[in-house]
Amino acid sequence: MFRRPVMLLLVLLGLLALAGLLALGAFPPDVRPVPVERSLPNDRFQPR
Repeated sequence: MFRRPVMLLLVLLGLLALAGLLALGAFPPDVRPVPVERSLPNDRFQPR
């Protein structure tokens, strides 16, 4: 049917990936802030 079906498939996949990146750039997902909890070493008040 087409002379180069593999090349057509690669071009269509590239266009689809480009459209996905443009959509992601235009409508980015919401970022939910998450509090960072980390334990700090208590070296200052340790008995010597």
